Amino acid sequence: MSRSINIHNKSGHPQEFEVHGWNGNKNITVNAGATSVIAAPDKTSGAIIALHDGHEGEQAEITKDGFGGNDFIDLSNIVGAGGNLTIMQVGNISTLKGDPEFMQHMNTAWHKASQDLRNRLSGCVHLNAAGNVIRIDAIKDHPELETLVRTFADGKTYIGVGAWGGSIGNANDNAQSSAAQGNKDLLITYSDDSAYPGGTPVFHAPEVAHRPVARMVMQTKSVQTGSGPGIILTNKSNHEESYFFYDNYWNGNGTAGANFDHPLKSVKLGPGAKTYVDLPTTFKGRVQRGTTLPATWVEFQVSASNDHAAHGDISLEQGCDGAATIASTDGSNRINGFTNEVVNGAPPRLV
Repeated sequence: MSRSINIHNKSGHPQEFEVHGWNGNKNITVNAGATSVIAAPDKTSGAIIALHDGHEGEQAEITKDGFGGNDFIDLSNIVGAGGNLTIMQVGNISTLKGDPEFMQHMNTAWHKASQDLRNRLSGCVHLNAAGNVIRIDAIKDHPELETLVRTFADGKTYIGVGAWGGSIGNANDNAQSSAAQGNKDLLITYSDDSAYPGGTPVFHAPEVAHRPVARMVMQTKSVQTGSGPGIILTNKSNHEESYFFYDNYWNGNGTAGANFDHPLKSVKLGPGAKTYVDLPTTFKGRVQRGTTLPATWVEFQVSASNDHAAHGDISLEQGCDGAATIASTDGSNRINGFTNEVVNGAPPRLV
């Protein structure tokens, strides 16, 4: 099934958006007062990012029909801001994510800040001729800017990088990736004033009425056992298993678009069997048992862009279908994951 992402522009000017994961990864421009509609098939992920003079700003991050049949949506300002953006499931205001008046609140906080702090932030906070804030750079790159933004937007939008690279992140940021309610059409609202959904946007979807974020915490040099980089895969169960490798649709700094429907390759292993799996150095994604959810995800990248090392972890964000571990092979003895059976002991309502 395919749902719709409705992008409504409440401002008085055309607004350009980067689109990742849908629309052929091509940008779209939504005219003033208009609504553009993007098809978003189930089990797909992506992001809609507002552009301001060519700079990335506020973004809606989305996984359609994820774990439990729910959408996962959040509103992130980690790469900057220049306008106001919200996201919600159509017809359900309780799922609203984002600060509808982020830029107004940012401007107020800026004028209340000490002159010393404003001086230190002058390189990442951009003002108009009247001295008001019109754009901010990536919050993730400026800790003092993050502290200032948290005074008004904490718990409303994704502000920091979150759980990433061994850091547990900020609890209020991590909570932004919580599940919505079922699988529905989505409404993204942009405005220079309030982006609280309102007015009478024109929807074109027939049924109008939220990353997984890869959390890489381990690192070691890429395995070079086979004909190229890759991993050693072992099936320690007592029955045959099929394992599927999913390369992310897109990767950002602390974010990723999970791939649910186009595995790169699959491997079948008998009980106790082991094999080497060649993978491209560009691989950033996961391996899981089978193709359905819930499933335990072994997330990893073969060669990170910043240090060219392999990183990986075990994620239960999309559920659990059994134990899994990931470990280094270079003698550093790094390991992550769990080996005990947890599914059989889970409450019946969760299985």
